[in-house]
Amino acid sequence: MAKAAFIGLGVMGYPMAGHLQRHGHSVTVYNRSPAKAARWVAEHGGRSARTPREAAEGAEFVFTCVGNDDDLRAVVLGYDGALAGMREGAVLADHTTASTTVARELAGLAEGKGVAFLDAPVSGGQTGAEKGALSVMAGGEAVAFGRARPVIESYAKVVALMGPTGAGQLTKMVNQICAVGVINGLAEGIHFAKRAGLDVGKVMEVLREGAARSWQMENRSATMAAGKFDFGFAVEWMRKDLGICLAEARLNGAKLPATALIDQLYAEVEAMGGARWDSSSLIARLERR
Repeated sequence: MAKAAFIGLGVMGYPMAGHLQRHGHSVTVYNRSPAKAARWVAEHGGRSARTPREAAEGAEFVFTCVGNDDDLRAVVLGYDGALAGMREGAVLADHTTASTTVARELAGLAEGKGVAFLDAPVSGGQTGAEKGALSVMAGGEAVAFGRARPVIESYAKVVALMGPTGAGQLTKMVNQICAVGVINGLAEGIHFAKRAGLDVGKVMEVLREGAARSWQMENRSATMAAGKFDFGFAVEWMRKDLGICLAEARLNGAKLPATALIDQLYAEVEAMGGARWDSSSLIARLERR
């Protein structure tokens, strides 16, 4: 069993850290809100730290899961950052959906301290985190990945090394590009079915057995049809992710016309007051009066 630190107890990190502790690892947590860290300790055991540096001291593995590039730099770098407290030979695995720029930056700085870095964003949403069934796509060195994989499997059903540093983040970008395309298609399909006078539930029951079947259809079609959007990944965070995808596409020359359009459709949802609605809420803009 490993000595680990988990930094960032949001809707994803809180249950992920809990699974680590339940699997027998010795976990120290840090969160910007000390009250949430205290609640986690009361629920799961382990201990909390006052700074990321303190959390990381003596840890074999340090996991981060925060909001964006700037949040990541804030908890990893500087006097009180996790990297300052990490020992040589430790592994820093970042589960934030972030840019390849920050992944490569942190990998270089970690290497200078003798610390291995993995960019390891996750897919599966809040439900996957709570069930310990996330998909983790990692970039980095094979040796570090091999050491970290058994620990990460505490909260993941799939853990794969995709290539060198940055490959994990690039794979997550592909995931988001594909996901929003499916969500938009499902939103338009449900909207069309309603306007055509069809029983949406029966339509989805039939389509689940055909080529249109998807995770979104299985898990979100009923709530989308009912106009319920309180199921995890928020619109404002999806727009953050799509911004990363579009910025990377400008660098590598990929053409993402549908992704750029869907980003603007999400901007409409934000303008409707839906920044904190989950990403299935694209249908709301079609059904507004």
